[in-house]
Amino acid sequence: MNIDHATFFNGYRAAFGKIKQDTVTGIELLGRQMETDPEIKDLRWAAYMLATVKHECADRWRPISEFGKKNYFDKYEPWTAIGKNLGNTVKGDGWKYRGRGYVQITGRANYGKLSKALNLPHEQNLIDNPDNALIPAIAYRIMSYGMRCGIFTSKKLEDYIAGDHCDYKQARKIINGLDQWERILGYAQKFEKILKVCVAEVKAKQPS
Repeated sequence: MNIDHATFFNGYRAAFGKIKQDTVTGIELLGRQMETDPEIKDLRWAAYMLATVKHECADRWRPISEFGKKNYFDKYEPWTAIGKNLGNTVKGDGWKYRGRGYVQITGRANYGKLSKALNLPHEQNLIDNPDNALIPAIAYRIMSYGMRCGIFTSKKLEDYIAGDHCDYKQARKIINGLDQWERILGYAQKFEKILKVCVAEVKAKQPS
């Protein structure tokens, strides 16, 4: 999916207000990954992914670690119900495998599952090096694969966005139930409009 970048940022400013250079850089980095992703064939998927990142990364537009002091993550330790559910097995796993990325993967089991699913080489393995989930290219692959294939909650993009059907509200279940669905729906609708204009701009510039 090719878009006109200048048109995108003009649309972004019109929809969301002024943006700092750090924001531009972050969106460019994410957007270029998305543009070259052969699996993103529906513009609305891209819109919902952008909306999700805007929310999950607190408008920072870069992969982030879950907020909280170290002892906050004791709730994810192996002896807790949450920790057991996340597949944490060793003391310190709560902190080690805290949420990271564009969509905040959490827990030893998820880090291992995604390392295997993405066939990451040894030096990028998420179990041994969980901070690799903060590398933008890897964070993008995690998000794209997870949202397309239902790795996070068993729900996936095509369940809610396919053909004539587009349900940005229920699509929130791909990540986290219906938490903050109204805000993310609003973002997605704005991004869809922006992307449609961008794609049309590219097509208009192509030789007939």
